[in-house]
Amino acid sequence: MTEKSILLIDDEEAFVTTLQERLEMRGFSCRTTLSGEAGLGMIAAQPPDVVVLDLRMPGMGGVEVLRRIRRQWPGLPVIMLSGHGSDQDFETCLSLGAALYHKKPLDIGDLLESIRAVTQGSGSRG
Repeated sequence: MTEKSILLIDDEEAFVTTLQERLEMRGFSCRTTLSGEAGLGMIAAQPPDVVVLDLRMPGMGGVEVLRRIRRQWPGLPVIMLSGHGSDQDFETCLSLGAALYHKKPLDIGDLLESIRAVTQGSGSRG
């Protein structure tokens, strides 16, 4: 299996750093950013195989980042995360094309299954 690249976009620095370490220990290549705006720039510079995106962030929130990803990179899988999301948020994200939606606190095993499911057979999206 080739190493899959993941972009983690979440404003909680401790969370995103820990998640990056845990994913890299399992053979994934990870980049992180704390803002939606920076995440879009990172995707433009080097598209990952999958984006793991927080729903609620200051500035540009996850829903708007997801909308922009869908417009510019329609085939890029996006997995949404939320510690405070509602059923309405869940439905909105799925209707906008999110591949999956996980609630925090996050089970790393569930996230790994999701990442593998959305990247199975995919190569780089460059």
